[in-house]
Amino acid sequence: MSTPLHRIAAFGAAVIVGSAALAACGANDAASGNGSGASSKAATIALLLPESKTTRYETFDKPLFEAKVKELCPDCKVNYYNADQDEAKQTQQVDTAINAGASVVVLDPVNGAGAGGMVQTAHSADAKVIAYDRFIDGADYYMSFDNETVGKMQADALVKAMGNKGNILMLNGAPSDPNAAQFKKGAHSVLDSSNIKILEEYDNPDWSPENAQQFVTDQLSKYQPSQIQGVYAANDGQAGGVVAALTGAGVKPDALPPITGQDAELAAIQRILAGEQAMTIYKPIPIEANTAAEVAVKLAKGEDVGTSSETGIDQTDYNGVKSFIFKPIVVTKDNVADTVVKDNFYQVSDICTAQYADACKAAGLS
Repeated sequence: MSTPLHRIAAFGAAVIVGSAALAACGANDAASGNGSGASSKAATIALLLPESKTTRYETFDKPLFEAKVKELCPDCKVNYYNADQDEAKQTQQVDTAINAGASVVVLDPVNGAGAGGMVQTAHSADAKVIAYDRFIDGADYYMSFDNETVGKMQADALVKAMGNKGNILMLNGAPSDPNAAQFKKGAHSVLDSSNIKILEEYDNPDWSPENAQQFVTDQLSKYQPSQIQGVYAANDGQAGGVVAALTGAGVKPDALPPITGQDAELAAIQRILAGEQAMTIYKPIPIEANTAAEVAVKLAKGEDVGTSSETGIDQTDYNGVKSFIFKPIVVTKDNVADTVVKDNFYQVSDICTAQYADACKAAGLS
C-alpha cells in the first residue's frame, strides 16, 4: 500500500525552503503574533502533546517537529509541553505557552471536543492554532491521518485473518479522543457487516496497556481463551496488554488469536514478526510532524501556507478547517521490510534483537 507520497514523506525527504525565507523567520511581526510590520524578535512556537503512554509522542513527534522547525527557522524557539492525559493540565499549559510569547500553538488535545476554550485563549492573544493529529473545531489548521480509514483497515485485516467467522473482544481508544471515535466508527462499519461476533467491547479511558490487560483478564473469567478467536485493539499499546493477558492465562505465543494494532511501535513490529500480533497501522509520523513544523513556521513568519513544499500535500477542508490529511498503511509480516524499514522508521538492528533473530531471518530481515 506504499505510495510515492509516503516515499516523499519518509523522514524529511523534503524540498528545502529557500535560504532567504529561512533566515527571515524572526524578521517580521508575525513572530510576535501581529502578522504585519517588522520585528527582530524570533518566533516562539508551542508544541503541546496529550500523553506519554503512547510511545510515538516522545519518541517521534516531538523530536521530529523540533528538528524540522530548527531546520526551517534556526532562530525560532519551540516550547514543549506534555499534558499526561490531564485536560486541566493542558489548559494551564496553553496559558503558560501564550504567556511565554507563543505566536503559534501546535495542539494535540487531550479532549478535542473540549479544546475550544484553549483555541479562544490563543486567538485572544493573536496566536494561531494548529490542531495536531486530533481535530479541534475553530482551529486555524488541522493535520492528521484518515482516521476512519484506519479503523476500516484494522477491521478488514482482522476479518480476513479470522476467515470472516468467530468471536472477538473489541478494545477502543479513549472516549475523550475524537480520533478514537473515528477509529471505532470505521471498524464497526466493517465488523457489523461481517460474520464476526463482538463478545465484549471496551473504551479504554487513557489508551493504556495496563487497562487493556486488565480488561482482557476480566473477560477471561467469563470466556475460555478458546472462545476468543480474535481481538480488535485500537493501538499497539493495547495490543501489548492483550498479549500479556492472554499469555498470562496460559495461551502459548504461537497460539494467540489475530490481534490488531496501530502506530507501528517497535514492540508491535517485533510481535508481528514473531506471529503474536496480526498487523499494525503505520502512520508515517514524519509527514505529519514535518508538515506541522512547516505550517507553524510559515504562520509565525506571516507567510501564505498553501501546499506543503515539505511533503507535497495539498491543502483541503475538514469540517470547515483548513487541513492536511494523510494516508495510513497496513503493516503485516509480509511488508515490514517495504514499509517501516524502507522508510528508515526503524533500522533492522533495532527490530532484530537476539530474541527475534529467527523471526527476522524468516521474514528476510536478517
